[in-house]
Amino acid sequence: MYELKRKTIRGGLAKLCGQGTSFVLRLGFIITLARFLDPADFGLVAMVTAVTGIYGMFTSAGLADAAVQIIEITNKQVSALFWCNILFGAVLSVLCLATAPILVSFYHEPRLFWVTVVMSAGFLISAAGTQHNALLQRELRYFLLTLIEGFSELLGVAVGIGMAIGGCTYWALVGTTIVSQTTRTGCLWLSAAWVPAKPQRTAGIRSLLHFGGTVTLNSLIVYVAYNLEKVLLGRFWGADVLGFYGRAYQLANMPTQNLNSAIGGVAFSALSRLQNDAVRLRNYFLNGYTLVLSMTIPLTIFGMLFADDLIEVILGPKWMETAYIFRLLTPTILIFGIINPLGWLLLAIGLQGRSLTIAMVSAPLVITAYVVGLPYGPGGVALAYSSAMTLWLIPHVVWCLHNTMISPWDLLRATSRPFLSGIVAALCVLGFEHYWSKLPSAILRLGLGGGGMFLVYICMLFFVLGQKTFYRDLVRELRGNPLKGTNWRSVG
Repeated sequence: MYELKRKTIRGGLAKLCGQGTSFVLRLGFIITLARFLDPADFGLVAMVTAVTGIYGMFTSAGLADAAVQIIEITNKQVSALFWCNILFGAVLSVLCLATAPILVSFYHEPRLFWVTVVMSAGFLISAAGTQHNALLQRELRYFLLTLIEGFSELLGVAVGIGMAIGGCTYWALVGTTIVSQTTRTGCLWLSAAWVPAKPQRTAGIRSLLHFGGTVTLNSLIVYVAYNLEKVLLGRFWGADVLGFYGRAYQLANMPTQNLNSAIGGVAFSALSRLQNDAVRLRNYFLNGYTLVLSMTIPLTIFGMLFADDLIEVILGPKWMETAYIFRLLTPTILIFGIINPLGWLLLAIGLQGRSLTIAMVSAPLVITAYVVGLPYGPGGVALAYSSAMTLWLIPHVVWCLHNTMISPWDLLRATSRPFLSGIVAALCVLGFEHYWSKLPSAILRLGLGGGGMFLVYICMLFFVLGQKTFYRDLVRELRGNPLKGTNWRSVG
């Protein structure tokens, strides 16, 4: 059991470092391309990805999660799942090709045709590496996975920036995606050193297909719910407006997306191994949840208070219309930080059906909010979206945790200290706003004002509220020098 804990913590560290690197790469990519491309270029690609992203939900078909969640799996089963993924990928590529003229007609934009055609290849490419990725996840080889993802993204970003400098406009965004997908799949094949066998009908994957189908349907509903506003804005307000909204949405989504990618896969793998040990599963989950929230809270406050300066530094002056949209979207950073880990828990303990039901209830609420805010432009959509998610937060948490080994009070106790630290840090920044807001440059305001906020937050969390020991022990685990007698108990 200690070996599982050690692999989990070290895997989490590797993923956190990898996602930190990924965050820097993506941020640098956005900063660079914002200087070479126009909002309409981003809007054109967003018109395609908002629709074709739905197909992407079926590339894995939830079969990677199924392969990780099951306690034991045979080579025949993995091979059968691989060929299922290939079949899904091929069908989706053809479907994407057929969608190209439909998108041109819907958006009245002929340039979308070839963008859609080129991006259709990505479905088959990604499908070919799905089970190799799952095999590495089962073994908790997250350091290797982090290297693969980092190298793939770095190569894609380098190609994209080169294309942008060379005047390829929106094709730079397309090139980045295809190069990253191809590199990632190739590295996964080399690293897993696994070659699929011929598919056999006796592989016994019916239960895995059922699990994967439920997960895929859940992901599909969630994707549609959280991306339909981009389709609506592109259709009724045009590529420029969608470009501004899309950049704001991407920046607001990056913190939770990176944390979810960094910790989610590791947590799901570890919790799945502990699904028959309720006590340890509860402790693992609450500690991981506390870690996620302790990082999400200051990022939310930072984004809300320094939105104008962030946009000026990251995107540049011509993107300042994005700032107010970004500020309206910042509450969702914290909301998704709260609810995303609950999804890991439900899937790990086999409650994927409940997760699907919750998604089917929440999706209409969010879509209704988009429709209400659409007449008021991107700001109206952003405000309506954040408001709907805020109202849905408590019912979502209570429903997820109903009749599980974790109660809402457990979450409240585990996260009360990070929340209190965040409140104090925000009040301190607002109290000194008169001074830092008069600094002559946005970089100085971010450095001094934001740096002061993070310093107050850390001091409150570590020293005033006594969380230094929890994080110190975590660091010792990462270094392979655990304290004797410690049980990694929940901070709650």
